[in-house]
Amino acid sequence: MQESEGIAWGVADHIGRIMLKRSARANALSRDASRALVRAIDEVLEARPRVVLLAAEGRIFCAGGDIDEFVAAGSALSALVDDILEPLHPALHRLASAPLPIVAALNGPVGGAGVGLALSADFVLAARSMKLRTGYAAIGLSPDLGASYFLARRVGAVRAQQWLMLSEAVDAQRCLDSGAVDFVYPDAELPDAAERLVQRLASSAAGSLAAIKRLCAGLPGRDLHAHLALEHELLAACAHSADAREGVRAFVERREPRFGND
Repeated sequence: MQESEGIAWGVADHIGRIMLKRSARANALSRDASRALVRAIDEVLEARPRVVLLAAEGRIFCAGGDIDEFVAAGSALSALVDDILEPLHPALHRLASAPLPIVAALNGPVGGAGVGLALSADFVLAARSMKLRTGYAAIGLSPDLGASYFLARRVGAVRAQQWLMLSEAVDAQRCLDSGAVDFVYPDAELPDAAERLVQRLASSAAGSLAAIKRLCAGLPGRDLHAHLALEHELLAACAHSADAREGVRAFVERREPRFGND
């Protein structure tokens, strides 16, 4: 694992890992940390893993932006925001739209930009101690890092607007009931649960998962005619793969498939 400015990252055994390690600062994304996160995303994706795990050390997943840095910026806050987001937003887009599953393991509270980072994942696992607090309106700011987009995609536009406007803490069970997260575990069980999931995804047929993600990502904007055409195109491509041949053989032979031969 490489590490810079409280961000650690690496790829091993087809699993990419990005870890927030500024626990003394609530894993807040300062300007320097955000630049390290951009580097981490780029280098992990360049290594072409089959799955990426987002996680954090300490009791808080990510408090959002570094408020002390915001205060220090004073009247130059807008320039600081531009400096952080101009490289970070494109990097987040690359991560969220990458043709592989992204898993987030939320070990504790998440707020502000941390909401966008966490909910950009395809699978969001949370510890029972996790609470989601958007926080933007409470300090006179508006969302960034896709927080409004990913929250609305998961819980609906009206509920997302309410959560963003009120900036109240939403506990893990309510997040689960609303669809903001996918699974909730006792705190001590979260790391093992996340590891089981990424191992399972890493052993799946990469082309199949990429096609599924592409098909679902375009909804609901794609009409049925276009969607059926894309299904045809992607299925034909998958059918050419060694993974498809292995999957069909394994099904007939009633055994677990051994994917990853493409």
